[in-house]
Amino acid sequence: MNQLNKRRIVLAASAVALLATAATVHPTAEFEILTHEITDKTPRKFQAAVDTGILAVSVIYTWTERTLR
Repeated sequence: MNQLNKRRIVLAASAVALLATAATVHPTAEFEILTHEITDKTPRKFQAAVDTGILAVSVIYTWTERTLR
């Protein structure tokens, strides 16, 4: 085998490995902390998500803001 054939084999194997990695579904964790009152029509909300490519994490936190009247 000459050097060019070895490079083609390595390139093809790398492409197959990349496609196999991209086709798999990575795990996702979702956390919802709902502390708002049920009668609150527009609760305050904080939402964040991080996706590293290997693992994804999503966090939602809601609360009721008390206003002085």
